[in-house]
Amino acid sequence: MDYLGEVLEDLDVEDGRIGVEMDAYYFTAKAYTRLQKNLPDATFEDATLLVNWLRIRKSERELEYMREAARISEEAMVAALDTIEAGVPEYEAAAAIYDALIHGADGFGGDYPAVVPLMPSGDHTGTPHLTWTDRKFEEGDPVIIEFSGCRHRYHSPLARTTFVGDPPKTVQETADIVVEGLEAALDTVEPGVTCEAVEKAWRDVIQQYDIEKEDRIAYAMGLGYPPDWGEHTASMRPGDETILEENMTFHMIPGLWFDDFGVEMSETFRVTTNGAEVLAEFPRELFTA
Repeated sequence: MDYLGEVLEDLDVEDGRIGVEMDAYYFTAKAYTRLQKNLPDATFEDATLLVNWLRIRKSERELEYMREAARISEEAMVAALDTIEAGVPEYEAAAAIYDALIHGADGFGGDYPAVVPLMPSGDHTGTPHLTWTDRKFEEGDPVIIEFSGCRHRYHSPLARTTFVGDPPKTVQETADIVVEGLEAALDTVEPGVTCEAVEKAWRDVIQQYDIEKEDRIAYAMGLGYPPDWGEHTASMRPGDETILEENMTFHMIPGLWFDDFGVEMSETFRVTTNGAEVLAEFPRELFTA
């Protein structure tokens, strides 16, 4: 912050109006007070998410990197599904995923993702965002797999659910509902449509099966560093009236979680003039191990 103060003084803006991201992960309270000390005549204003909103529409180069990240995600999902089976420790599946994420695809390597692979299993699938343990997969385990390939810091997250053994009817039916709702939401995507309208398409499907769940199903994302690949801007949830524009990119991750199991499936997509361009090519189904 001392050096930054000198730079701003050289630019002759030391008494100007300076925007700071008050909710940024790495802009600490100490950094803020040090900047104030170095620039006592400046006026500081909260500009949190200003840059994120400016970059919500992606350039062709950015989209190229995200498509390459999608190729990496496909390879990593194959590695995960090939590794998960009864008797295998969860960390072995995590290791296989990381190996694929770094080895990359189509002759290019991968970068480290902003979020670690998320991989709850058994009754832990009723809680999203859990990671792996030393526990071994068991017959009868549902397993949720979510991660992202990363290319030059650009991401393309992907989530699927697998089942160790023969899935019960309730789990299979839930997976079918998630796929139906996901596809209905994707079919709603086009420029001019609001974020909340896309979420409603998902909710209209699940309500047919007497399921009530008002929550976000997608969020703007792309470039990111730990701990998040999300942009914290547009969110497909009730009340978000952000209007979709061409080349916005989102991670759509509808899921249904219950006390004893959960099912997630997700797609990263780009808004185009003709609808949603899904970046990864991977079957939408409940897998079995």
